[in-house]
Amino acid sequence: MQLSQGIDSGDRTLILAVDAALAEAARKCGPWLVCRPGCTPCCIGPFPITRLDAHRLRRGLDELEVREPERAARIRERAAAIRDDDDEPCPALDLESGHCELYAARPMICRTFGPPVSCGSGVVGICELCFQGASDAEIAVCEVAIDPDGLECSLLKELEETTGARGDTSVALALA
Repeated sequence: MQLSQGIDSGDRTLILAVDAALAEAARKCGPWLVCRPGCTPCCIGPFPITRLDAHRLRRGLDELEVREPERAARIRERAAAIRDDDDEPCPALDLESGHCELYAARPMICRTFGPPVSCGSGVVGICELCFQGASDAEIAVCEVAIDPDGLECSLLKELEETTGARGDTSVALALA
């Protein structure tokens, strides 16, 4: 389904803002933040993603299909084989390298998991591998707001109005 360029443009703006906030979080967190390429515990098991995330993933997979069709086919095969077991890896995860094959198009939860971030009224969970031995005050100093203007909510509303699709989905369903 063809979506408005406004949604795609707004999503790019959102991603730039979130990535900038996460760069600031990484700076603030310093050695407390142990998330690195190849660290994959958060990539195991099913987790919900928004319809906007699903749209971004499909767009990223379509772009990969043009550049590297064999790699894109492997991702689609892994997505189709998912049974949503708690110990199954995300279909975008390359188990050999430990890297996300759709990193640039990854869902918001994948972008923000690790450092302490706030979005709206709640605080997103912190990776249990990070901040070991840190006090609540040390963690609070590292917190950043990722979408203070509510752009993601606006884009999700527009996407729902455009497609009629509501609620969360999963990476496997988005890519299968």
